[in-house]
Amino acid sequence: MNGSRKYAAEFTGTAFLLATVVGSGIMAERLAGGNVAIALLGNTLPTGAILVVLITMLGPVSGAHFNPAVTLAFRLRGDIGFGDALIYVLVQIAGGLIGVWAAHAMFAERIFQASATVRTGGAQWFAETVATFGLVFTILATLRARPSAVPMAVGLYITAAYWFTASTSFANPAVTVARGFSDTFSGIRPLDVPWFIGMQLTGAVAAWAFCRWLYAESAENAGAA
Repeated sequence: MNGSRKYAAEFTGTAFLLATVVGSGIMAERLAGGNVAIALLGNTLPTGAILVVLITMLGPVSGAHFNPAVTLAFRLRGDIGFGDALIYVLVQIAGGLIGVWAAHAMFAERIFQASATVRTGGAQWFAETVATFGLVFTILATLRARPSAVPMAVGLYITAAYWFTASTSFANPAVTVARGFSDTFSGIRPLDVPWFIGMQLTGAVAAWAFCRWLYAESAENAGAA
């Protein structure tokens, strides 16, 4: 696959993901009448849905990572080279920022913002570790069990993880960086971004290691056959 097409797919996919996360958060907050649970639900469903769409569309082009933590896991597996992985991360971050700014423009918000939403503390950091472990585990395990089900599995996992994690499952360093530049329902204070990213990368590495151990026997059996 032509490199520029892969990078364009990662950029575009991450941009649409963030436009959905931030745009649906703005819309949900405006329509929820102060009910935070309804606003969160209005943010959750579009995010899960767009992931199914984007992974289905762009998976054949770039693998549809849209997430540096996922790219790290595939780099550890040897499925992507270092150069490609580095460019993936850069275009994911750039795409995320463009998606946030597009959402702001669509809702007549100030384009350039910094979030004031505090998201910190041991519970939220642990939640991000769990959320990212679960996401990467979902991807790697579903790739082995039924590759065609990955888009739906990821969309459903994120839909669930919005609600069962204290952090509402950012689970994505590019998403975390981009949301630091949105002082809306989906934002995160830039000061809190580094801890989230550190925990996300920790969860991704742990999931990769766990899957490597979990499926080692089947890989050995396949090699023997």
